[in-house]
Amino acid sequence: MSAFESALPASRPRAAVPPPSSVSARPVASGRNSHLDALKGRPSRPGEASFFYRDHHFNVDTVKVLPGEYYVTGDDMMIMTVLGSCIAACIWDPRVKVGGMNHFMLPEGAGDTSGRYGSYAMELLINEMIKLGARRESMQAKVFGGGQVMHSFTTMNVGERNTAFVLDYLQTERIAVISKDVLDIHPRKVCYFPASGKAMVKRLAHSHPETLETQEVRGNAVVVAKATAGGSVDLF
Repeated sequence: MSAFESALPASRPRAAVPPPSSVSARPVASGRNSHLDALKGRPSRPGEASFFYRDHHFNVDTVKVLPGEYYVTGDDMMIMTVLGSCIAACIWDPRVKVGGMNHFMLPEGAGDTSGRYGSYAMELLINEMIKLGARRESMQAKVFGGGQVMHSFTTMNVGERNTAFVLDYLQTERIAVISKDVLDIHPRKVCYFPASGKAMVKRLAHSHPETLETQEVRGNAVVVAKATAGGSVDLF
């Protein structure tokens, strides 16, 4: 008999105490975790970003958009990407509170239907927004990237070409560009909140341009983000 059992009055029936293992195994309900689990569990469409995590700086569920990918939602979450000479267009419809981001590497790809090319990436982003109830006439755009950060792309003017393409495209589609942070020499980290249309950009320290060049060519924005930490945050 334990000390706990001996302290109980003899006339009082002892309540069943669950073993410790059954208590520790009981799942704890969490709305935050269930939302993130749902994001991770649902199937993704071709080209749709699928790397979900909890961003502890902003304390929000986040999806990371890699080169050639896009993401569209009306959920209260964050869409993040890292850019060198690439462009990210963030489009929002304030009427239905739906927003999305793409990340393309070159303006056109000679008929290649891939999100790496702006002509297809822009069409894909807009069409996916329309599926969620957005309308072209009420869309607003914020544009980021096009930095001259890669030595081998200097003579090709990739950043300038990407920037010119996306601005011309949006003008042709009559989608207003309400803010932009483009060109210059800086890589950028962009954080976009599709439910509100709010965007934040951090100009990253240009301490490892050769690493950025290698990783952007490979399309690995995750490594780029870690290799180019630093800079300040500007709120649009």
